[in-house]
Amino acid sequence: MKIALVQLAVSATKADNLNRATQLVSRAAKEGAKLVSLPECFNSPYGTSYFPEYAEKIPGASFDSLSSMAKENQVYLIGGSFPEEDNGKLFNTCCVFNPKGEMIAKHRKIHLFDIDVPGKIRFQESETLSPGNSFTTFDTPYCKVGVGICYDIRFPELAQVYAKLNCKLLVYPGAFNMTTGPAHWELLQRGRALDNQLYVATVSPARDTGAKYVAWGHSTVVNPWGEVIATTEHQETILYADIDPAYVEEVREQIPTRKQKRDDMYTLDWKKS
Repeated sequence: MKIALVQLAVSATKADNLNRATQLVSRAAKEGAKLVSLPECFNSPYGTSYFPEYAEKIPGASFDSLSSMAKENQVYLIGGSFPEEDNGKLFNTCCVFNPKGEMIAKHRKIHLFDIDVPGKIRFQESETLSPGNSFTTFDTPYCKVGVGICYDIRFPELAQVYAKLNCKLLVYPGAFNMTTGPAHWELLQRGRALDNQLYVATVSPARDTGAKYVAWGHSTVVNPWGEVIATTEHQETILYADIDPAYVEEVREQIPTRKQKRDDMYTLDWKKS
């Protein structure tokens, strides 16, 4: 399965973001991508002050645009994320569509990005957002895919649950910053891929040094051996990679950690399906 990660240059104008995303998803499909992902907050600037202003109900303008992109290009589309309003609450939400333009999954960011690194960055998503409460997977003819959003990647248990649910590819639309990006972005991806012996793909917005929140960029794909097989810099671009589900099984047979876990000593338990 050829996948495409759209490292979109996001502006303050929602209509421009939707139009640009439409163009790049079309380009990715013409290059043979079967699954395409947009970045976190693809339709708006990233920031707590922007979430209420740009928030939409589902369905809404961004939802309809994503549905059309998937249908017109006949691809599985992971719609990055955008601020969602539902019953007075705001969520950081990713909608997933099949090649018919039907929504087949919806992920609300589970772990809110609340950090404080003195002298470098302070950000509190919980000032405006509420957390999601469900795991998100979907099936393709190639493999099952698990979805997380940005900060979700820091929690290894989420990736372990997805691996237990037989996902062979995890996709994290994200927007790491200029502090945590160079330090942890690639490291976390390789860790999640290596520990769970699956593919991990992350897709960031392009870097805008004039924005209040500056994204690191560097969208990346890591294979089950923990190797970076595709990556890019920080400009707007489309990153392509081939996902081979058979290679996942090959690695798992070579180093059979899944069979060697000591269930008599520890288990992974989750409370929601």
